[in-house]
Amino acid sequence: MSRHAHAGDAEAREPLLTGDHLQLNELDSDEEGEVIFDRSVSNVTRDAGARAQRKLTFEEAVEEAGFGLFHWLLLVVCGWANASDAVEILCVSFLLPTARCDLLLSSSDMGLLTASIFLGMMVGGYVWGYLADQRGRCRVLVVSLTVNGLFGGLASMAPWFWLFLLLRFISGIGVGGSIPVIFSYFSEFMPRLRRGAMISALATFWMAGNILAAGLAWLVIPTSWAHFSVGRLHFQSWRVFVVLCSVPSLTSAVLFKLLMPESPKFLMEAGREEEAIHVFRLMFELNMWKKGKALPEFGLCIGSKQRGKLDKTKTWGSSKERLCNIIKKGLAPVKQMFNGPLKSRSLVLLIVFYCISFSYYGLWMWFPELFARIEDGGSPCANVSRPSSLSNQSCYPVKTAVYIEGFIIAASNLPGNIFTVLVMDSTGGKALLSCSLLTSSLSVFLIYVVQTKAQSLVLSCVFSGVSVIAWNALDVVGTELYPTQLRSSALGFFTGVGRVAAITGNVVFGNLVDTNCAVPVLLVSALLLTGGFVALFLPQTRQTELT
Repeated sequence: MSRHAHAGDAEAREPLLTGDHLQLNELDSDEEGEVIFDRSVSNVTRDAGARAQRKLTFEEAVEEAGFGLFHWLLLVVCGWANASDAVEILCVSFLLPTARCDLLLSSSDMGLLTASIFLGMMVGGYVWGYLADQRGRCRVLVVSLTVNGLFGGLASMAPWFWLFLLLRFISGIGVGGSIPVIFSYFSEFMPRLRRGAMISALATFWMAGNILAAGLAWLVIPTSWAHFSVGRLHFQSWRVFVVLCSVPSLTSAVLFKLLMPESPKFLMEAGREEEAIHVFRLMFELNMWKKGKALPEFGLCIGSKQRGKLDKTKTWGSSKERLCNIIKKGLAPVKQMFNGPLKSRSLVLLIVFYCISFSYYGLWMWFPELFARIEDGGSPCANVSRPSSLSNQSCYPVKTAVYIEGFIIAASNLPGNIFTVLVMDSTGGKALLSCSLLTSSLSVFLIYVVQTKAQSLVLSCVFSGVSVIAWNALDVVGTELYPTQLRSSALGFFTGVGRVAAITGNVVFGNLVDTNCAVPVLLVSALLLTGGFVALFLPQTRQTELT
């Protein structure tokens, strides 16, 4: 593609990004020659007066705004939202060893409980992602985070299992919206050459959420001070823990509502040029704070309004016809994802998301319960059967070792996160994704083989540290494989697929952990192996431009 300019506009003809990293006459492609993105170029127009006003593409405007304070503040706010999602998901796994007595839960009931939030995420993932592509990222984040925190907190007061299950499901609908949208939103502020490392840094906040949830469980659940009564409801310490786990989501919603602007990429695609320019100016002012620099006047190359085709729905006809039109409109992004040049990558991502979600959430959500069962030694799958009568189970006094081990496993994410941030931009997400899935498969297989609790703990830490590399790589690859008008919808769809896998994984563990623990553990290992090999068919997107 060539850059067009009027004669005499020498300055405008100079590219904003120079060097080997940007060649305007090239196309991004993978090894097999598949074209991933056709780079856009900027046009230069002349004002009615005498001077020319530059017309910048999105990538050029982001470069003009600089990199600095704004992006670090954005990382903190988005990271806290990401951590809040991790806390809300993982809090169920930490309350199982004690809540199972108060709510009279069998292993199958515990499997349903851990699956409930994933069922809500499956429902919410695509719906919120579609709304984010149509109505804006920031607005959707505020609502989804509020739903997450509000209903998660209300679950602490549920006296019956079925009500607790329902409230956790609704909380999961909120989580399903914030996880995919937060990465779309964050990536659309990042300059191309820093995007991979910064998205990896954002993904590390999931580890912070893991550590926060494990730390709260360690500090609150075993204690005696967190026991009190509210009316007829006896508030055990695990209920206080559930309330505390809802606080990060609610505070994140407040931060986005009060402080954060809409995505400039979304505004450009929606044809809202002035608002997008205002966001770029805000970015520039914070990044150049106290540097005395001024942002030159510029215009933006507004998108072709591809979203407009999806926005047109009939307003006449019967209610049945209107419902059909709404459903057709909602499913249009999925149709685009599985047609044309996007089809192959979408099929590969479908398989990868299913394999990693079944494996990670199926095993991770049961770690505290498995370690509680091997408190006296042995391997997780040795002698794990429980008495058939729930009344014979003892949950008190609470053993702190279970939560200490959960904290150690959560902290073992740190090396994997640091490694990802350092090598993501140089290596690329595809290679990291495949290698980490294959290594995770081996570690899970060895968890089944070992015979001591200490060995199980070490291998669980290895699985935690390596699998987080796969998740971080998937976050980067997923945001770069789809254009703006499909990005949140695509991530929401695949998040939904992942939740189906997570539900399946938790139900399988719940039904088999008492009778044949080897089956779910070895199945996890096999699925991770499959995902690692399938990931090799993804296109390479290292340092590519967003479209």
